[in-house]
Amino acid sequence: MDGQILLWIQEHLRSDMATPVMEFITHLGDTAFIWIGMAAVFFVLRKTRRTGVETATALLFSLLANNVILKNLVARVRPYEVVAGLTLLIEKQPDWSFPSGHAASSFAAATVIWLNHRRCGWLALVLAALIAFSRLYVGVHYPSDVVFGALDGILLGVAACRCWKWIRSKRAAGDRKES
Repeated sequence: MDGQILLWIQEHLRSDMATPVMEFITHLGDTAFIWIGMAAVFFVLRKTRRTGVETATALLFSLLANNVILKNLVARVRPYEVVAGLTLLIEKQPDWSFPSGHAASSFAAATVIWLNHRRCGWLALVLAALIAFSRLYVGVHYPSDVVFGALDGILLGVAACRCWKWIRSKRAAGDRKES
């Protein structure tokens, strides 16, 4: 079924006008470039420094869980290697397919941003969804890779926020003991 969805996207959604846009969007997620940049901007501003730290933490969690552990455990072949008739629109990818690291890192970062800044968080979630969908559009992931990556990313984003909340509460408790 995963392969059929990709072929449907190729047949019904790909167009000469949309393809360059989707290729650009997919490359925004390369090495989590756009999200690292956002984390850096949040970190520089004193009012949003916590968001920068939590976003960086979520990205690190995603890298470790998905790119270091899960991709190598599952070792799923990319769809363009096995789905007959699927045309790859970008360069071949150097790692395994499951889960989508682009979807996971995008949703991990976007979740942190949304939890801390609802107003701009919606824009981050839209960008994450576009990056995730672009992976299907260009033919480098199965839908299940992207869905799992997105859900995993959301959980890792929440985990990063909770970790830092726990650390802040322990620090505050230590400060109160010293007083």
